[in-house]
Amino acid sequence: MMASFVNVFKLVCFVAVVCMVVGAPKGSEAAISCGQVVRYLTPCVSYLANGGSVPATCCSGIKSLYGLARTTADRQGVCNCLKQAVSGVPYTPYNLNLAAGLPKKCGVNIPYKISPSTDCKSVK
Repeated sequence: MMASFVNVFKLVCFVAVVCMVVGAPKGSEAAISCGQVVRYLTPCVSYLANGGSVPATCCSGIKSLYGLARTTADRQGVCNCLKQAVSGVPYTPYNLNLAAGLPKKCGVNIPYKISPSTDCKSVK
């Protein structure tokens, strides 16, 4: 059970990549820590594991993280942090579909697909 929770949590973290890939002014250093990313996305774990209604706290976290990632360096840093967190995690199509739809359900419009194969260098 704990391994399943860890895998879903890692998938939640990956969802944040989507929130980092909107156009914004370029910067030189990422100011968002991996710890911050985890804190903002922890409320999404139950939804990604079980489906159902997206918790308001999950959407608040996604929106907050989206607002914090203002520079290219921020978004790439978050992306790299998340890629490291999800490496080697087996996903089910069910979990991936929930993750892919999460930003839209939270009212965050992003032009990229959520995917474990996201190239963080292409995140602008």
